[in-house]
Amino acid sequence: MKVDFLEEERYILAKKKVKKIKDFYTHLFWYVIVNIFLSAVILYGIMNDEQATLSEALGNFGLYSTWIFWGIGVFFHAVGTFNLGNITSKKWEKEKIEELMRKEEEKQKRISKL
Repeated sequence: MKVDFLEEERYILAKKKVKKIKDFYTHLFWYVIVNIFLSAVILYGIMNDEQATLSEALGNFGLYSTWIFWGIGVFFHAVGTFNLGNITSKKWEKEKIEELMRKEEEKQKRISKL
């Protein structure tokens, strides 16, 4: 009975992780789509209103500001989703060791079945 509980718990945790990853990729998708659209509108506006050349328009900070500031948010979303901030922690180190030991144990079990 305990095995079923652990299996269900792993399933629930995996499902939550998949949702976090899906939410991140949705965020990343909209980041790219919206910023391409905004960049095109801003570029068009600069070139028409200010009579700027393409190279002058590309030098305008307004063209990149949304990419940069929203990009900071996307970066921190990625850190939270993929646990990138935990690489130096003792907890991460312990979990990684356990993961590698578990993989090695599974490998040994497969070999012994042959």
